Amino acid sequence: MLIVALVLAVIGLAALVTAVVTSNELIAWVCIAASVIGVLLLIIDAVRDRSRNETGEAGEDQLVEFDEDYPDDELPADAAPEDDAETTVVEQADDVAGEDRNR
Repeated sequence: MLIVALVLAVIGLAALVTAVVTSNELIAWVCIAASVIGVLLLIIDAVRDRSRNETGEAGEDQLVEFDEDYPDDELPADAAPEDDAETTVVEQADDVAGEDRNR
């Protein structure tokens, strides 16, 4: 239904431009009719979507909520992380000891 409303909007815009350029009253009425029909379709679609949400039916764009809670990956600000792993410092060794690199 939204696609039909979009098509009617394009037809209405084209009719509006044509009516302004040609000063044709009939084409202006076509523009008005296409706009009114498009707005009515959008209102009908919004009412149907709202009634579908109130009855609890899951639509395509709704997210499914799971009952099970998963633990958060982040720690609270006042909790200190536990250091189970050892920290290792690696020093960079010279490639060749005592060799002059500026030859």
